Order: sequence, then structure tokens, then C-alpha cells
Amino acid sequence: MVSQVFEQKAEAVKNLSTTPSNDELLQLYGLYKQATIGDNSSARPSALNFKDKYKWDSWESNKGLSQEEAEKKYIALVDEFEAKYN
Repeated sequence: MVSQVFEQKAEAVKNLSTTPSNDELLQLYGLYKQATIGDNSSARPSALNFKDKYKWDSWESNKGLSQEEAEKKYIALVDEFEAKYN
């Protein structure tokens, strides 16, 4: 179960005045999935499915990270983006 602060930060990302880069969005995605679901157990998408493959790789890069630690890292990353993009 994620914290209220995590949920607030997930909403705050949607309201940034400038959209983060694709690489930054992938970092957020991987940490979000790790914090909310845990380790990735799905099969890697086809190499031709670029978008889903990059998202899968981002989530997979956090494998072994506890959900609590992923949540903390996600919140810290959103804090950085708020300072950078607002």
C-alpha cells in the first residue's frame, strides 16, 4: 500500500509546467511500477514494440528494490522535477 504522499506526488507529476524528458518519464514509470506492484514478472515485449519494451526495461531495472524504497526514490525524483520544471 502506497502512502498518501506518494499519491500526491503521482498527481503532481501531471501538473508540471514542462513535461520531463522521455528518459525522466521512464525513470518515473519504473519506480512507480516497482512501488505499486513490486518486481516485474511479466515477459519482455517484442523488440519491435519499442514503447512497451522501454517501459518494461525501466521497471525491470528496479528489480530487487523494496516497494518502500522505490516509493522513497519516486517521491525524491518528483521533488527534483518540481524544482526543475515549475
